[in-house]
Amino acid sequence: MTPKAAESPEAGLDERITGALVGAAVGDALGGPVEGYSPDRITERHGGRVHGIVGPWNGDAWRTARPIAPYHKGDGHVTDDTLMTHALIRVYATVRDHLDAYAIADHLVPDLMTNPRWIPELEAEALPLQRIFLAEKWLVARLHYGHVDPREAGNGNIVNCGAAMYMAPVGLVNAADPAGAYAEALDVAGAHQSSYGREAAGVFAAAVAAACTPGATVDSVVAACLSLAKDGTRAAIEAVCEEASRHRDFESALLPLRRAVTPYDTVGPDYRRPSLGARRPSRLHAIEELPVALGMLVVAAGDYRHAVLGSVNYGRDCDSIATMAGALAGALGSPVPDEWSKRVAEASRLDLWEPARTLTEVTRQIFARDTAARRAREAAFTTLLGGPGCSA
Repeated sequence: MTPKAAESPEAGLDERITGALVGAAVGDALGGPVEGYSPDRITERHGGRVHGIVGPWNGDAWRTARPIAPYHKGDGHVTDDTLMTHALIRVYATVRDHLDAYAIADHLVPDLMTNPRWIPELEAEALPLQRIFLAEKWLVARLHYGHVDPREAGNGNIVNCGAAMYMAPVGLVNAADPAGAYAEALDVAGAHQSSYGREAAGVFAAAVAAACTPGATVDSVVAACLSLAKDGTRAAIEAVCEEASRHRDFESALLPLRRAVTPYDTVGPDYRRPSLGARRPSRLHAIEELPVALGMLVVAAGDYRHAVLGSVNYGRDCDSIATMAGALAGALGSPVPDEWSKRVAEASRLDLWEPARTLTEVTRQIFARDTAARRAREAAFTTLLGGPGCSA
């Protein structure tokens, strides 16, 4: 399978936001049923590589095979990555401005706790709190019950991709401003994560913002990440993307990308049995998901289908990897296959396009407010310098 370059580099804001959000949801749904397994196990289970939507790993026994996670992963169902992404969009729709850690405490946490919604993996209406993972339940425990300062509430949580996986909306609100997206995401993610988990949230948001820049390429997205990322996160992205540049097909890249990220990953070789040092704060380490998603984007030259299928067949936390790769490829303008998006929307019983319409409207309002504020400051600063007021 030979990837092609990302299409429609001049796509407008509406198209990029839609591509990113629908692309993230579809990637999430494709990766969910094979999450936690190795490429070899995935091939054994499915008689070859996964090339589209597949059923649950344990077939009809999905409810009881893994009591810790009795979820219907597969058949086009989105997972908690998409549920959290859509929840964050609802916060933006309420606040209609840039967000911070206090917005998470004031709006996201109550939404998770009090508003029943359709949960595809449960095949029922339920509180989102009843589906999200323990690392996300931390938000409720710390902010609602513990009354911890939202800016510090992420301290003590396991360090994973829990915050990064739903940060695409922050990058979209800050489209074409990677540094602004990075700063806002670090603030938002402070309520949820610390250390390299929080850092990854900032860098992923920056990557999405960079992908929305007119004329953006895979190389410019990676360069934006490297210009902002710190410590082990930067080193991991650099190592994985350097290795990825040697491959043009995900098949040859699967094991080399895993080897490249291994020195920075704390989980260890058996994803379902993490090492004793797993998910602890460190300046030397990184989450696995973001560097690999960027690596698959490089391998695919920005092509959505290739980047997402590479992420899915990589295994391990592949729903989150495919969520990130899908968001980035979609923001770059590579089209999400209609046969996937329509099936995921129908199977999940979710309108995947409505959150994009909402966020586009809010993003336009935020940009107008930002522009007015910037012009007011320019005028004030020009006066301070002794010159005429700025009217431009």
